[in-house]
Amino acid sequence: MTSWPKRRQARRDRADTPDRAAPQDRADTQDSAAADERPPREPRRFRDSLPETAIVQVIGTDPDGDAVARPVGWDSAAGPPPQILMQPELKGRPALAPGERVLARLKRIYSRPGTPDRYEGRTMKRLTDAPGRVLGVFKRGRTENRIIPTDRRSKAEWIVPAGSEGGAEPDEIVLAEPLPHHAFGLKPARIIERLGRMGDARSVSLIAIHTHDIPQEFPEPALAEAGRARGVGLGRRTDLRDTPLVTIDGEDARDFDDAVFAEPTDAGFRVIVAIADVAHYVKPGSALDHAARTRGNSVYFPDRVVPMLPEALSNGWCSLRPQEERGCLFVEMQIDAAGRKTEHRFGRGLMRSAARLTYEDVQRAQDAGDDLGLPLPHLYAAYRSLLAARIARGTLDLDLPERKVVLGDDGRVLSVQPRPRLDSHRLIEEFMVLANVAAAEELERRHTPCVYRVHAPPSDEKLANLRSFLATMGITLPAGDQVHPRDLDHVLRKVADTPEAPLVNEVMLRSQSQAAYDPDNIGHFGLALTRYAHFTSPIRRYADLLVHRGLIAALRLGTDGLSDEQAAGLSDTAEHITATERRAQLAERDAIDRYLAAYMADKVGARFAARISGVTRFGLFVTVAESGASGLVPVSTLPDDFWFHDEGEQSLSGRRSRLVFRLAQEVEVRLAEASPVTGGLVFHIMQGDPRNQPGKRSGGSSSGRPSSSGKSSGRR
Repeated sequence: MTSWPKRRQARRDRADTPDRAAPQDRADTQDSAAADERPPREPRRFRDSLPETAIVQVIGTDPDGDAVARPVGWDSAAGPPPQILMQPELKGRPALAPGERVLARLKRIYSRPGTPDRYEGRTMKRLTDAPGRVLGVFKRGRTENRIIPTDRRSKAEWIVPAGSEGGAEPDEIVLAEPLPHHAFGLKPARIIERLGRMGDARSVSLIAIHTHDIPQEFPEPALAEAGRARGVGLGRRTDLRDTPLVTIDGEDARDFDDAVFAEPTDAGFRVIVAIADVAHYVKPGSALDHAARTRGNSVYFPDRVVPMLPEALSNGWCSLRPQEERGCLFVEMQIDAAGRKTEHRFGRGLMRSAARLTYEDVQRAQDAGDDLGLPLPHLYAAYRSLLAARIARGTLDLDLPERKVVLGDDGRVLSVQPRPRLDSHRLIEEFMVLANVAAAEELERRHTPCVYRVHAPPSDEKLANLRSFLATMGITLPAGDQVHPRDLDHVLRKVADTPEAPLVNEVMLRSQSQAAYDPDNIGHFGLALTRYAHFTSPIRRYADLLVHRGLIAALRLGTDGLSDEQAAGLSDTAEHITATERRAQLAERDAIDRYLAAYMADKVGARFAARISGVTRFGLFVTVAESGASGLVPVSTLPDDFWFHDEGEQSLSGRRSRLVFRLAQEVEVRLAEASPVTGGLVFHIMQGDPRNQPGKRSGGSSSGRPSSSGKSSGRR
């Protein structure tokens, strides 16, 4: 079984999939204002490195739910503070919450010139009595009122003393602050804000928003700046109003920030990608700029969007609405017949979108041979050339199922549908990737600071584990300590349309590093690109706005380009927006989990076809085939046996029953519990359950032998 430090390293390297044009890659960790106002003493201000013990403050959690902290008293003149990854708390102790301060024993685990150090921390003593706030559901009882936390990791409930209810009604979602106490048992809290009734249309996303400290309200100065925005004139801009640029987005999209055009040339194709000119409205150092940087990105939930910019801009002057004049930054690119870019030029323009199209509209028209009076055939022809170049380049294209949660007017889940990936989606992806590459190349050529989108190759440890796993299937990778993305994609193509395909795709995903923003370019492994930067979505990503400003400054397209102060702070900004992206990703995932738990709540006792999506020593994670809902099968519910966890083979095997459960194995499960409050689902697996087939033990892979290298879960 892997030790905690190695698991910690693996989590730091966890991957996202190669970038797509749809909302992607979100995140975790932001400063909390809920700090202890009376620390034991003012700590010394650290500058270069941290001592073996120090007072640290928890600022959030990572995607696995473990606490992330920063040192108290860090001297900002020394640069960004180091990140401290806190080891899990001992069994029976509540998890560290944002705002808590602890005396921690520290060990440096990562250091690279120009980037903040990273440390592992172990709690020696808690210096705060309670978390800075409590988010939960208010329950009224006969003798005492309680708050049930929405965080599934928090097992303890809170009592609400008389007079501290704040007018809350039963089953309302509330924010509360802990009260001083000295007795053992339940801790008291005072309700300070009512957020809505559990089950209402807005409750699920509200829980996720407040759990992850995602800013909702814009400061008044930022709203005032957005309210003063007006359209742009032609001036010195390039006139693109007669070019039939079109936007292609999802059916429910409201912010249209990219438009595309293509036409054939003697050598190949002329392609134009035009992007909303957000930099014209969001000036460096302005109130709007500060608000956008704080948020880092828009956050997408099934029932709402928490935008990076106020609606007056995101759905107004920065949205490329059809038949309305809008300012834009554009890149005009020439590609040859093989899809290779031969030249490009950037400019600031004035455009008028010819049509607002959806992916489904475009795909139906293409399939029916209808051009809709627009240059759709040229777009598809250029896309096919770009796709050929992508295949020749050798990128990693994971086949991972995606699902869409469909809500009714009352906010309840009507259905969970597969989200198709059409050629129209891929068309936009390829156009956006081409423009992003051009932006990175242009900034690098002009020696202008740039926030790159980087994706490191798999770590040596993960690559070794991947080789070992593929070897069990008779699949080998080229020799060497590194592989090319095409090597991995070749494996995916080899197992495509086989029963092993879901397993291989899942393991391949887990072997990847996680993409990030960084002013130091290391390339993008998944896309097999040496330079790459996000340029195409400045409405919803601050990174793209920074790239726009860099281009404006480098090409002298205006006075609102990247400032010297911003350029000097790019490293800190890149770290911040990487964190906000992961915070958003975690919040979106939590919201989906709660929606699915609410959808499954009236199906307790029902059986489902599922697939094992995770294997741990404490149980199995399974994903229901029909809805995509995921939950835990505790090891305590498996047939009575000694269960051995083999981390290399991703399996649990029973010593006596000879049952073996492996990652991606198809199983039948029964839903035992569903909690919409926490988003938690608990399943019981039917394989090996005598009640499932009286007098007979059965189970997928029941003939497998327990591995001698496995570790026991400790259960008989």
